[in-house]
Amino acid sequence: MSPSISRSLFVLVAVVALSNVASAASLPAARHADHDHAPVQKRLPSANWYQRDDHPAQPLFKRGKRATTGDGVNYAPVGSSEWSAGYPQGKADPATLPKEWLDALNAAVAAGKIPDVPVSTQVNGGNPTYGSLDPMSDQVCSTTYKCRKNDYIWDAPDGVWGAGFDDGPLPTSQPLYQFLGDNHVRSTHFMIGVNILNNPTEFSYAFETLGDDIAVHTWTHPYMTTLTNEQLVGEFGWTMEIIHNSTGGRLPKYWRPPYGDSDNRVSAIAKEVFGLQTIIWNQDTEDWSINQPGFSTTPESVAASLNKWITGPKTPGLIILEHELTQFTVQAFIDAFPSIKSNGWNIVSVTELDGQSAYANADGDDGTITPVVGIFDNSAGGSSAPSNSSSTNYGSSSTSSSSSAAAPSTSAGTTSGAPPASGAGGAKQAAGAGSGTSSSHGAAPTTNLSSSATSVRWQNLLGDVPGMLAAMLTVAASAFVFV
Repeated sequence: MSPSISRSLFVLVAVVALSNVASAASLPAARHADHDHAPVQKRLPSANWYQRDDHPAQPLFKRGKRATTGDGVNYAPVGSSEWSAGYPQGKADPATLPKEWLDALNAAVAAGKIPDVPVSTQVNGGNPTYGSLDPMSDQVCSTTYKCRKNDYIWDAPDGVWGAGFDDGPLPTSQPLYQFLGDNHVRSTHFMIGVNILNNPTEFSYAFETLGDDIAVHTWTHPYMTTLTNEQLVGEFGWTMEIIHNSTGGRLPKYWRPPYGDSDNRVSAIAKEVFGLQTIIWNQDTEDWSINQPGFSTTPESVAASLNKWITGPKTPGLIILEHELTQFTVQAFIDAFPSIKSNGWNIVSVTELDGQSAYANADGDDGTITPVVGIFDNSAGGSSAPSNSSSTNYGSSSTSSSSSAAAPSTSAGTTSGAPPASGAGGAKQAAGAGSGTSSSHGAAPTTNLSSSATSVRWQNLLGDVPGMLAAMLTVAASAFVFV
């Protein structure tokens, strides 16, 4: 055989052998693809915002509907008449609450898990009061008055921006949702139940298209401390029910009180009956009051406040009260976003602050996926990507300006008209917006955001050694023949 032919055969054999090596090296990922390999996608799924399937609150919403495997329910398409049937159109009637919810409430009360705090009284839209009781006392601990003697989430870890927006979904939400998606920002949307009922398209976009985190902002946006136990159950329960039935059976973990109004009794019912963790905030833009009668808030003043916090200290991190309420509130965040990024803030969905990151191979919430050698193990949740198939809008002001795509919204469940008085917390409060419970960076413990929520697990490659050795021997044999 001539030297030229020998060389040609060697090159051919070597190419085939190297191809085998490459194929063998790729076998682990292919072999385990149905086990724990996380697919590369624009936004990795998060299980941070909803309860595990074995959580005690789940039976309150499955209510006998579960089959032997899976969720066992064919949920009606969001926005259909079948989907909307059965929900209150306004305030919930305590007399028509599901028996399971009331049984859970009564059991919690009987077990001594619901503190004996009286229902608060509110006069002319002012801050709720408790008669002779001090709202800052250990018995009451009102968040309207900035009491932090509780386990609520108030602050983000140093350098972290907890992204969250109240009062959606609304027609004015869509530009915000588009912006969040375009910039790969995951956020928490504290949604009002009747707004979900009246704006199913926007809801579906937030959940299905964005894959964002959904949290509870009550059914009709009332001052929660002014309600009876049974009324509270209705506000929590119906909001959780519509979220559960609109997300393929997912049950939210978190809630934010309208106006920041909660106390030991309210938060205990949220937690003990429904498994809800309370999230407040440590700064308030007061964006909801832009151009509202009786208020001096302007887009410029909101921008100035945001700029002060963005360029200020990063200890503690920021949870800023912002809204999907009007074109002004949405634009305030959009305009501030470049500065948030350029000042080095790590932007995460606020519901992630209570636990650990849902992923380890992505840079924040953007689409840059860092390849890893081995198999990626999403040990924090193992969730699957979400899949499921002009009315009165609560939480919005009757005089608020809206975008050209949005019809004016009518306030409900709140007092409109003259600006309400400021309470002991110095908070200006108006219909359809969060209170100004702008909290000092006081003694509340800072929640740690762990960076080790998920791990990169290196799989043993011994199962592929035979194939790799065979390829290597082929190369060696070819070299020997050539020589």
